[in-house]
Amino acid sequence: MRTSEKMWKQIAQEAQALRDETLAEVGVNIEISDELSGDITHIPNIMLSTSSARITSLVPQEIVSLVSKRIISAQEVARAFLERAVLAQKLTNCLTELLTERAISCAIELDAHLLHNSVPLGALHGLPVSIKSHIGIANRPLSFGYCAPFCSRPRPVADALVVQILTRAGAIVHARTTEPQSMMQLECASNLYGVTTNPYSNILMSSGGSSGGEAALIGLRGSVLGVGSDVGGSIRVPAAACGIYGLKPTAFRVPTTGWSSTPPGADPIVTVLGPMSVSLEGIEMFMKVVAAAEPWHIEPAIIPLPWRAVDIAPSREKPLRLGIIWHDEVVKPHPPITRALREFVDRVSSVPHVEVVKLSPYKHDEAWAIASSLYFTDGGEADMAIMAESGEPLLPLTEWIMKGNPGVKKLDRDELEYWLEEREEFRLEYSQHWNNTGIMNKASGTWENTVDAIICPVAPGVATKHNTAKYWTYTAVWNLLDYPALAFPTGLVDKAKDVKENRKRFMSNLDKENWKLYDPELFHNMPIGLQMVGRRFDDEKIIAILQFLKGHI
Repeated sequence: MRTSEKMWKQIAQEAQALRDETLAEVGVNIEISDELSGDITHIPNIMLSTSSARITSLVPQEIVSLVSKRIISAQEVARAFLERAVLAQKLTNCLTELLTERAISCAIELDAHLLHNSVPLGALHGLPVSIKSHIGIANRPLSFGYCAPFCSRPRPVADALVVQILTRAGAIVHARTTEPQSMMQLECASNLYGVTTNPYSNILMSSGGSSGGEAALIGLRGSVLGVGSDVGGSIRVPAAACGIYGLKPTAFRVPTTGWSSTPPGADPIVTVLGPMSVSLEGIEMFMKVVAAAEPWHIEPAIIPLPWRAVDIAPSREKPLRLGIIWHDEVVKPHPPITRALREFVDRVSSVPHVEVVKLSPYKHDEAWAIASSLYFTDGGEADMAIMAESGEPLLPLTEWIMKGNPGVKKLDRDELEYWLEEREEFRLEYSQHWNNTGIMNKASGTWENTVDAIICPVAPGVATKHNTAKYWTYTAVWNLLDYPALAFPTGLVDKAKDVKENRKRFMSNLDKENWKLYDPELFHNMPIGLQMVGRRFDDEKIIAILQFLKGHI
């Protein structure tokens, strides 16, 4: 065995041994059959105690309310979610570690605080929160999907800023979740921890990526609110794949100090942190807490923008207008996605003063050409060097994005400036494309009655079979534009309704290849997700719009 090969395998063994030690600290003995397959979302409620199953079935706002009123204790909640997280790990391989001692100690302190002060510590009092593993936790490993950093990089001396904010608001950080090699996959596989699978299909399907561990854990309710990251769909794709909510915020609204990701200043397409949750209210709770902490006083890049109240009250004079992108003119979505869009349109069209208009995509193929040229401006050299440290091999989707993608090459100064100019030009053109959905008021020089938000697919299909998620444009275009985008669940695949037509014509070779991936039998009962997109800094607005629509359809 070559020294380099032995090195990465030994590191992986150490990482997994550390994870298993933290699972054992929970003190529950859970055995899972290796023969389980298909939908496993019902398993936790069968195997957990009645109390733990009940607590972990609650949504974030209910947990905070019950703990704050001392109806249940923070310690009961923490233990229930730790137990369920152990089970989620055994079912989907979604964890890098549990923070048992930290979680229980925090819960004890929260209960004592409430006993002596009669008021909760903050808006997240007693709420367990999970964290994607490239977000720093004090004195814990920080690997960002590669083997070498697990043992060769110093451990953080403090929590990442966003974790500090959540903790000060009363959150209990109890779990850290898996992420893929390179972080640049829409699936979740690494040499360090292996493959994370989907709760709705166990072995066959991916949980999505790169925040796939978060999605699988939350999908099984081993957590109900977590923190993911997104540079090309990494929150929204796994959220949709696992039937939960996920927000990619506008850049520089959620602090990233203390994470391990893009080098400082290297942000031609900005990676953002954002919330993932079982409820829309959980998404808003997270964003409100972060904004209320005024992180711009610590991290100067953060925009000093408080969370704003948005009242969605459409009227005859000012209707709520939604633009529907049925497909991006490059790859047609699979039948379940098209059906979900059609049913969504039918439902919202019946709401008074809501208008739905067809919106043509604007050069989404060009968007991918720009984005893919800006993801690895060094041609992937830094990533290859990290892998060379331990000799770990490239996994299929890492090799595809770095080596099989014609846009990835080392850019000289002129080439980088060219692509940055293309990015800015595309942003200007797309803004005008959005403006053109309304009418120019010549007297004021402003656009009126433009669409308030866009509804479109998250991906051209639901959760993918492993190593097949190679079409990013439905999500990556909004990263390029820096538009906030909110993934939300809309139902399940139905093989009786979502039949596969025998298409003879295709929009592109990518369309043809994607169509081959669809199998109604295989995808039956998998979650379907859509996304709502707003203009920059309309994060509050798209959440409010979805809340309004959920209350009226």
